Amino acid sequence: MGKARDLKKRVSSYFSNKDLSTKTLKLISEAKFIDRIIVASEIEAFLLESNLIKKHKPIYNVRLIDDKSFPYLEINKKPIPYIILARKRENKNAVYLGPYTTVSDLKIVLRLLRRIFPFQSVKNHPNRRCLYSHIGLCPCIPAFPDKLSEYKKDIKKLISFLKGDVGRVVRELKSEQENFVASEEFEKAGEIQRKIEKIGYITSETYDPFKYEEKPDFYFERIRAEVNSLREILIKYGIRIETLHRIECYDISNIQGKNATGSMVVFTDGDSNKNEYRKFRIKFKKTPDDFEMMREVIRRRINRSDWEDADLMVIDGGRGQVSAVLQVFAEQKFEKPVIGLAKREERIIIPVRTSHTEFLEVKLPKSTPGVNLLRRIRDEAHRFALAYHKILRKKALNI
Repeated sequence: MGKARDLKKRVSSYFSNKDLSTKTLKLISEAKFIDRIIVASEIEAFLLESNLIKKHKPIYNVRLIDDKSFPYLEINKKPIPYIILARKRENKNAVYLGPYTTVSDLKIVLRLLRRIFPFQSVKNHPNRRCLYSHIGLCPCIPAFPDKLSEYKKDIKKLISFLKGDVGRVVRELKSEQENFVASEEFEKAGEIQRKIEKIGYITSETYDPFKYEEKPDFYFERIRAEVNSLREILIKYGIRIETLHRIECYDISNIQGKNATGSMVVFTDGDSNKNEYRKFRIKFKKTPDDFEMMREVIRRRINRSDWEDADLMVIDGGRGQVSAVLQVFAEQKFEKPVIGLAKREERIIIPVRTSHTEFLEVKLPKSTPGVNLLRRIRDEAHRFALAYHKILRKKALNI
């Protein structure tokens, strides 16, 4: 039992590697079939793998059956909570989570979570502010004792997260945020919002990872529900759409017009199709003008008749960006359903054709499956554009 980003590569390694252990050779000889559960993020894979191993106790996961080597997470509650890795559960004042498959995986997850819920990582913290505090990773309670109550709440949220209850953590954060807004403590409300956004980022806005244990096909059920939800939203607001087999999303990345790039990402039946991704180096605009850059990308896309037609084009941006695309459609005599997704409050920008183009701005709950799909697509377009922009910037600097 294990996890892999590339399943083919992981499985083939068992047959191409000549230096396999006796245990692994025995596993291969006895294996009759391979089953898989597809999840949407590495955090989900980490949490689910740990839970499945504890539940099923597979005989070939030796490291988690043998008491000598598997890692636990020790969360000591008194007097100031701290979090460390442990091999044995010996401390009566501590909560233990695990066992986990590898120390390296556990450290990666903790590194991500520490950016959201800073924690003390040593038993005896010095009575002064430490380096980790300066970079926002440690609350430094000995130096800031007034933060102890808030810190203990964060530790409870971190435990809930690692137990797989991501939804509960987000709900608690939103409740706290509403209280801060009501009391006009907007700076604290902003801090809570950043935590919520970071959780969304590291989990790719996914659902409870333990649902995969109950329903191995949950990932596919989820994306089907998202596609159907988005189609219903579009039809409700006047966009005639028969199918959403292929959705394309476009984004622009630049710094003051320099090393400007555009991206096109493709989702097929609700899932990313990286083989169809395309990147564009902006050729004709060297000054800051996101609208003209978007027009250039869309012109070049329309001229590629050898690429499969899209059922829907999504633009990262608001009215201005969508208007720029519609101008290209008009000059090229091109017809295609197009919408925008504005970052502010995740509003869907829908053009309405009358005597002149008007726009509907639709704001739906972020939990709406169709909105979640749009957000995943938009975030992927942004990531892809930014990655190419960084490559060009490094080349320009001769790094």
